[in-house]
Amino acid sequence: MRMKRMAAIAAAAGLAVTMAACGGDSDEGGSGSGAGGIVGKAESQKKLVIGVKADQPGLGLQTGSQYEGFEIELAKIIAKGLGVEEGNIEWKTTVSSNREPFIEQGTVDLVVATYTINDERKQKVGFAGPYYLAGQDLLVRADSDITGPESLEGKTVCSATGSTPAKRITEEYPKAQLEQFDAYSKCLPLLENGQVDAVTTDDIILAGYAAQDQYAGKFKVVGKRFSDEPYGIGLKKNDTAGCEKVNEILKAAASDGSYKAAWDATLGKSGTPAPELDTTKLTHCSAA
Repeated sequence: MRMKRMAAIAAAAGLAVTMAACGGDSDEGGSGSGAGGIVGKAESQKKLVIGVKADQPGLGLQTGSQYEGFEIELAKIIAKGLGVEEGNIEWKTTVSSNREPFIEQGTVDLVVATYTINDERKQKVGFAGPYYLAGQDLLVRADSDITGPESLEGKTVCSATGSTPAKRITEEYPKAQLEQFDAYSKCLPLLENGQVDAVTTDDIILAGYAAQDQYAGKFKVVGKRFSDEPYGIGLKKNDTAGCEKVNEILKAAASDGSYKAAWDATLGKSGTPAPELDTTKLTHCSAA
């Protein structure tokens, strides 16, 4: 009888240990989760899933199975700094509306996708960076008389669902009619054929669209910024170690010339000089 009681106690203890271990593993679930966040995953698995845009020339553009652009090159630099080779990066196409869900659900480890850092998003995800300061602007037809956001009353403006630019138009320029799609690129044919009067997002994205061969001479960027859009690298909320490590990698990229080289090989081909990466403005990484 005593032997049976001892066996039952041992079995219960073993079950408790097993349940505790399972509980520890499921604490934060998904890619980049658990002890060490993205740093831990990169060290243990030597691979990363990175969310990027696929329809933004010069920044993140997919052709077949290949991705190219400044943010793609920057993501490679970050992955290398984390100890992950380019061949072990899995690229995941993201759109503006699914960046937070992808991070929260563990679909991706990082997002490098024209991702503006703001307080609302920081309630859901963490950010390293910023690595670039953009500004909202307007893309219009070459013969348009639109001179800035103050000209949008009664005009139809196209943007991306879930994006900061779309939200700003709704809140600050309510007399404009807003059309929204899951990707900015879907606005371009509508602008070309006159179904919308302007496309709005960040200036550097618009410049890339305007420079495409198929739209050469048809569009122009108004050139009147009406916001500041600091682009950050999205990661799991409270992954302080991951945030700090990515910021360290950005500092190194600024000093060793790899940030400038990434720009020159992509957006720099348009004649736009590489910006200075101001490392004094990198985010303060702390758990909320």
